[in-house]
Amino acid sequence: MKNLLAVREQLTSGKVSLHELAEGYLETIRSRNPEINAFIDVDEADVQKQAASIQKKIDNGAAGSLAGTIVGVKDVICEKGKKVTCASHILHNFESVYEATVIKKLREEDALLIGRANMDEFAMGSSTENSVYGPSKNPVNTEYVTGGSSGGSAAVVAADMCDVSMGSDTGGSIRQPASYCGVVGLKPTYSRVSRYGLVAYASSFDCIGPFAKNVTDAAIMLKHISGHDPMDNSSSDKQVDDYLAEMDTDNDTLRVGVPEEYFGEGLDEEVRNIIQDQLKALESNGVKLVPVKLPHMKYGIATYYILATAEASSNLARFDGIRYGHRADHKKVEEELSAERAEIKNALKGKSVAEIEQAMSRVDSQLIRLYKKSRTEGFGTEVKRRILLGTYVLSAGYYDAYYAKAQKVRRLIKNDFTEAFKKVDVIVSPTAPTTAFKLGENMNDPLQMYLNDVYTISANLAGICGISVPAGTHSNGLPVGIQFMGNAFRESDILRAARRIEKLHV
Repeated sequence: MKNLLAVREQLTSGKVSLHELAEGYLETIRSRNPEINAFIDVDEADVQKQAASIQKKIDNGAAGSLAGTIVGVKDVICEKGKKVTCASHILHNFESVYEATVIKKLREEDALLIGRANMDEFAMGSSTENSVYGPSKNPVNTEYVTGGSSGGSAAVVAADMCDVSMGSDTGGSIRQPASYCGVVGLKPTYSRVSRYGLVAYASSFDCIGPFAKNVTDAAIMLKHISGHDPMDNSSSDKQVDDYLAEMDTDNDTLRVGVPEEYFGEGLDEEVRNIIQDQLKALESNGVKLVPVKLPHMKYGIATYYILATAEASSNLARFDGIRYGHRADHKKVEEELSAERAEIKNALKGKSVAEIEQAMSRVDSQLIRLYKKSRTEGFGTEVKRRILLGTYVLSAGYYDAYYAKAQKVRRLIKNDFTEAFKKVDVIVSPTAPTTAFKLGENMNDPLQMYLNDVYTISANLAGICGISVPAGTHSNGLPVGIQFMGNAFRESDILRAARRIEKLHV
């Protein structure tokens, strides 16, 4: 499989033009996307314009290091002049007025941005079925989901509609769909990549990261999107490693932690066997396997869904239908309120003025009713569910019992990893407990849907890095991913581990 370095060599030698590369991907999009529904917007004229401009730079020897790299972008990352809908009706007409830092970095190095990728609404979901555009379908078998919330970003790479793509990961939303679609997906350490221009779901969890066809391409993309950003006050100024150079270093033994907590009940037996076979192969190639304990992992799902939904309820309060996005018909709202007030007056006929005024005071103002109706019409079921849950755990009387306690457990989970990384370089697990499930199978069972993230959310709770790389194929014909988690800012370690797995399959 060609990587980005090989493509760049072909371009600079004149063996192929960027126009040809772009047109090849556009042809694939035309033929496959109507069924897969992974891209929600592709402006072919703009793609050709970008290709012509970048090709001139290549011909003149002045192109950036990502010239020739064709990138899909999740519809939660802002591109100036492009619609950024977050796959939600409430933002159906919103056009970004500024550029996300990651997009700016990609453009500065002459990457070509080919289209906007489908996703779960506001990145809330594990299957990309919670999208106003309809679900994306798994390119391996279109009867199955892509995973989520970055399912579209995984599918566009798996279906060979672009070289790489950008996704976001709040609780596994890069790694889980990467596993389901059979590609590489990398979640950086929290603060390694700027969040400026990423529409927030849960601000203390959200990370932007790449999907790629191989580990080399993931390392290249991570290098170019990482680094300090003054526009993001949570952005780290820690030096960015040369991931590509460090990825293939074998000058010492890689220590891989194997936690029993990730190989217990709920894990598909065949997935377990595939992962264990990979670990045996790694061990025979000089990798040291070390048992480790992560005792607080059993609280991970509950902790994550308390904290993430609490942050979501706060972040999504800005979508009120007044400043931007969908707004309910204010005339209908006014008519409804007038009718409601008339009904109250009629029901209280003969009552005192004070009694009538008291009843009227309980009726929403026109503005409040407009907020409610706009948000009711604009948000989907899963987003409403998470806003309600988050508002509940932050409410008076429940804050200490849920939110404050969850923050304490988050610290315990972080401490578990800190102790484990004193003994090992990376920690291994399945990426997901099963392969991709069928479309519609879990839509009416939110808890079952949430359990798909059981092995990925701990990295977000702890703020560490993680990567999913293909490990094999299940007897059902669907991909199985293996996950490596590394200590904060040790992306080089997880790339080394992922590269070792990749070599087993070459």
